[in-house]
Amino acid sequence: MRSSEERVVAVIMVGGPTKGVSSGTRFRPLSFNVPKPLFPLAGQPMVDHPILACRRIPNLVQIYLIGFYEEREFALYVSAISNELKIPVRYLREDKPHGSAGGLYYFRYTILEENPSHIVLLNCDICSSFPLPNMLEAHKRYGGMGTMLVIKVLVKSACQFGELVADPATNELLHYIEKPETFVSDCINCGVYIFTPDIFTAIQGVSTERRDIANLRRINSFEALQSATKELPTDYVRLDQDILSPLAGKKQLYIYETLDFWEQIKTPGMSLKCSSLYLAQYCYTSPHLLASGDGTTSATIVGDVYIHPSAKVHASAKIGPNVSISANARIGAGVRLISCIILDDVEIKADGDYNAKLGVTILGEAVAVEDEVVVVNSIVLPNKTLNVSVQEEIIL
Repeated sequence: MRSSEERVVAVIMVGGPTKGVSSGTRFRPLSFNVPKPLFPLAGQPMVDHPILACRRIPNLVQIYLIGFYEEREFALYVSAISNELKIPVRYLREDKPHGSAGGLYYFRYTILEENPSHIVLLNCDICSSFPLPNMLEAHKRYGGMGTMLVIKVLVKSACQFGELVADPATNELLHYIEKPETFVSDCINCGVYIFTPDIFTAIQGVSTERRDIANLRRINSFEALQSATKELPTDYVRLDQDILSPLAGKKQLYIYETLDFWEQIKTPGMSLKCSSLYLAQYCYTSPHLLASGDGTTSATIVGDVYIHPSAKVHASAKIGPNVSISANARIGAGVRLISCIILDDVEIKADGDYNAKLGVTILGEAVAVEDEVVVVNSIVLPNKTLNVSVQEEIIL
């Protein structure tokens, strides 16, 4: 029997469809027919990659997916992945967005039922090698409430993320600011954390303080009216601004730097880059997932390529590098594919050509590209048939 000190729970925030500008809307048209976390990267659903990384953590007892998609959209997936990994995976649906920390707190009683000593928290829409076992060991050595994964980036791009300063000797987080207007550091937050259960007390403190302030303001109706549009709901707590920034410099939070790859997956274009990174990783972690072929009895394969077992690829086709072909896709004679993701049921007929060196092209589900049609730097929504070549167009 595992002791309570050894139990680890993983929580993956999967988000959901929202109004206004968000990663969910920026990811269209890829998210029209399938939730963004289930969009395939390197032949596997996006959320598979962090789940498989969590599976490598010693003494992991449960994985939770938290978001506000409808439960039916994840029901089949969580059942299949639970059976495959032989570890419970459960989807928890928020009634509304509660913020990156508030969503965790909303399900605190469910999470604490497992009596975990450590909680691994990460966002679904990031691409990384996820060095979680080593990060957990470092977290235990630090002895703080939380440890966050960080990476150094180019100075010109740092302002797009949460920037931080840490003690070079102890790795204690000294200062944190989310998307600063002026440069602070080239070290940024990767959106991967390990916490002790004390994180729930910290989140509760923010909610309580916000509720007390709101109650005081109700006494003065004029002040309440003036601040009504400025205050966040008491149960909406952001991990970065409300937790990380106030706790920095208090010997509670520490960093673990990765020297490996890391990217955010916010737009369709980034899905190609991240699929390429995962395909390259397969060379070391899952070589059996990579296709091979010499152009005689099977297609010519160049570089890292994934082909779903149910896909049909003509022996005269030339595929790769950086290509992922999903279930039931049909790739015809003489087709040339480079740097692309082919979704379920897409058909590309004889001599079709997609070359991502000329731009980023997205073919939605069940798109058919007729013979000798070339598609360049275009977006094609699901269930369309292309019988003429297109370049730099959006096909609605």
